[in-house]
Amino acid sequence: MTAIEFSQKLVEQKQSLKSYALFLTRNSDDSDDLLQETLLKAFSNRTRFAPETNFKGWLFTIMKNTFINNYRRMVKRNTFLDSTDNSYYLDSVSHSTGNDGENSFLAAEIEKALVQLPFELRESFLMNFRGYKYQEIADFFQIPIGTVKTRIHLARKILKKKLSVHGWNQEEPAGV
Repeated sequence: MTAIEFSQKLVEQKQSLKSYALFLTRNSDDSDDLLQETLLKAFSNRTRFAPETNFKGWLFTIMKNTFINNYRRMVKRNTFLDSTDNSYYLDSVSHSTGNDGENSFLAAEIEKALVQLPFELRESFLMNFRGYKYQEIADFFQIPIGTVKTRIHLARKILKKKLSVHGWNQEEPAGV
């Protein structure tokens, strides 16, 4: 069979191959890639095709095998292999508990520092902490956005000073 005759037979089977590729991949773009790869492999291996055999079945087998190989390659690429020696710790479930007393104490100290802030500073700071944007806070209080930024800055500065006892006022070294 000549290359031209082989190409004509490929073109005749293209639509059924496209349908099969879409069935395998369930994605139009992936099916186009699979079809193109199948046609390329079939044309490259046209000398291996025995003219007395089923041409369509031969093409479908090439497509199915290509799909399986691509799938295996994708799974292998996305598999994470852990080669650590301490795999026991990866599979074990931790049954430890933390010290909630310290967290409760710190939460109480923060609450105490917040209550001591003037109302305008505290409410602007809390709204910002809860995720409101500067413009939303400005609209809520009907004040300029610059005032909101100043209030939040002052609230942070005061809180930082009041909570410095707990080590939350650590400045970064110069040159960092």
